Amino acid sequence: MDMISDGIYNLIIFVLAIYVGYHVVWNVTPALHTPLMAVTNAISAIVIVGAMLAAALTVTTFGKIMGTLAVALAAVNVFGGFLVTRRMLEMFKKKAPKAAPTEKH
Repeated sequence: MDMISDGIYNLIIFVLAIYVGYHVVWNVTPALHTPLMAVTNAISAIVIVGAMLAAALTVTTFGKIMGTLAVALAAVNVFGGFLVTRRMLEMFKKKAPKAAPTEKH
């Protein structure tokens, strides 16, 4: 019998992941933000697979609800990340030069 339950271990890992993730993302230079977003989208896609497995393999109803919620939130994160990345990449595209105004005589 363990002195500390598995839920406490999971909570500690969760809090540490939030702390480390916050400090890693906060210190990223703006030039690296777009590549970081692309990698984050890939990681979120892996999270979706893990959440699907967690939802499918759990026995309790609460576990299935939390797994389904994790799938939904990860999916929103992936699609939102792709939208943000696309908008950021559009900022770097060269704009077409404006046509010279034509004068009427």
